[in-house]
Amino acid sequence: MTTRRATAPNDKALESFLATKRRIDDMLARIQTLSADHFSTDPDAIHWGDVGTLNHYSSLLRQITDSAFSEGEHAV
Repeated sequence: MTTRRATAPNDKALESFLATKRRIDDMLARIQTLSADHFSTDPDAIHWGDVGTLNHYSSLLRQITDSAFSEGEHAV
């Protein structure tokens, strides 16, 4: 008689969690590369549109860090 191991209830959740973590790690690496390249802008040709775009990116990242670290509007 063969005994099958029942799948632990969290195996699929863990698999999904790790897949999502890999996607986040990939996105962070891409952002880091883009930042190292001055967000694909020529530092000698920066204009206010570039500032606005970078402020938008910063705002979106701030939402993530505030949530992740219980800061800002997510402070406890």
